[in-house]
Amino acid sequence: MTPIHAIGDIHGQLAQLETALELIERHGERGAPVVFCGDFADRGPDSRGVIELLIEGQSAGNPWTCLMGNHDRFLLRYLEDPLYQDPNVSRPLLWTDAPLGGRATLASYGVDVSEARALADIHADAREAVPQAHRDWIAGLPRTHETGGQIFVHAGLRPGVELEDQAEDDLVWIRGGFLESSFDWGRLVVHGHTALEHPELYPNRLNMDGGAGYGRPLVPALVEGRKAAVLEPAGRRALGISELAGV
Repeated sequence: MTPIHAIGDIHGQLAQLETALELIERHGERGAPVVFCGDFADRGPDSRGVIELLIEGQSAGNPWTCLMGNHDRFLLRYLEDPLYQDPNVSRPLLWTDAPLGGRATLASYGVDVSEARALADIHADAREAVPQAHRDWIAGLPRTHETGGQIFVHAGLRPGVELEDQAEDDLVWIRGGFLESSFDWGRLVVHGHTALEHPELYPNRLNMDGGAGYGRPLVPALVEGRKAAVLEPAGRRALGISELAGV
């Protein structure tokens, strides 16, 4: 199987991203592509720097594919409507409310996000501060990436629905119905979105979200068919197969 690298949710952690790319350079397969599983923005200190690094890397010809995450989509929708609430969030929240981490993203663009400021003023500054090139890049991110051995997506897939018929909300938000499912897609589904302590391999999927948005390390992986090895400072470490919860 052709090797390919995967990186999970980055969430504004520029230093972690740089470290992950260094680990790929040291311990990965030279020249093999990298798929970033989305959620480049929010919570961490430098969402702008993360997005700029990814844009510049793609422009330089690196074989990088960046997927749309729910937090990336939230940024775009906030810029259109500061009061937007995504119905997929478990409770009513604005993107600028603390749990979602939007204020950290705006701060990385130089916006004053002090609690005392009116939301309308923050929004007006945000529309000026976030470059159109960044908005266009996010808007153009693919929702899935297919190879002969894997299907890459941010959140997951709805079992029983053909890939071309998947709803975007599921591709960037799904948990229930996917995480506990043993459905075999014929290829390994590589995703992020649901934060764990560390990437985990299951019989039908690989969860790459090791919790960088909550301060844990961003650990890249080398994927070959349905096998995966995480890339750590000491080298490659093959992942064993974990049992699916609820199966």
